[in-house]
Amino acid sequence: MAGADSVIASSGAANAYRNAGRGLTLCAMSLPVPNSLSPSKVSSFRSCPLAFRFSAIDRLPEIPTPWAVKGTLVHKALESLFWNAAPGKRSLAAGLESLDAAWHDSQDDPEVTGLNLDGAGADTMLREATKLIENYFSIEDPNEVTAIGVEITLEASVEGTRLRGIIDRLDLDQDGSLVVTDYKTGSAPRAGHEQARFEGVNFYALLCEEALGIRPTKVRLVYLKNPVVLTAEISEQSLRGLRKRTSAVWSAIQRACVTEDFRPKPSPLCPYCSFQAICPAFACTETGGSGEAGARGSGA
Repeated sequence: MAGADSVIASSGAANAYRNAGRGLTLCAMSLPVPNSLSPSKVSSFRSCPLAFRFSAIDRLPEIPTPWAVKGTLVHKALESLFWNAAPGKRSLAAGLESLDAAWHDSQDDPEVTGLNLDGAGADTMLREATKLIENYFSIEDPNEVTAIGVEITLEASVEGTRLRGIIDRLDLDQDGSLVVTDYKTGSAPRAGHEQARFEGVNFYALLCEEALGIRPTKVRLVYLKNPVVLTAEISEQSLRGLRKRTSAVWSAIQRACVTEDFRPKPSPLCPYCSFQAICPAFACTETGGSGEAGARGSGA
């Protein structure tokens, strides 16, 4: 999106990191520590500390993407389905009606207008979202689900860290225990790589225990593209390990804010990053050296 690009390019953070990529010395900046951590922030910092800084601290605008907008539409449609339709009336037709309403309500949303979709692009977006809703009904009957909340925002202090998250759906299992359900519109992991995908939804289970005083017994990842459901049980041991890992991430963020040291971490995901144009890992130095060399030399 040209507008977002121009705002990013003209920001102070962008100019600072361009200079860092050229190996210039930067004057000290005061970097505020974020108020809280969410699963997306934890994942962002682990994936690339510099992208985390641009997003969570400098709050640079991020370029909207079709897959993010599509995911938002589907989440809103399923939220509406459970919120507005009583058990017994949660049909595929009701789900598609909720999707149409979400699409209509999103037309003035900057995330949607920023895509500059033409008629064909809008049709493709809605067709793909429709397929995801249809897939949902192929793997789960919403009339059999006892949902006690959708899009629930929870906050809690854990190990001195303020944690915050929004749970897609919180269910009651047949035995009365809590189950956290998280919708995913991307691809399911390959066999043998499932465990890493549970980190975010386990975060929500930890929030339930800390904020509600009840530990969920299960977490579920509902992948709508494939479609498939992945389920894992929650134990005190798993949450204890998550507390330690989250505390370690928070300590690393605090240190990075003090030392102003948020380094880029190049990966195959870089072409999809909103901040690649201002990242020193991709900037050429004035002497013709590589961007990564400039980034290492500047301490960025």
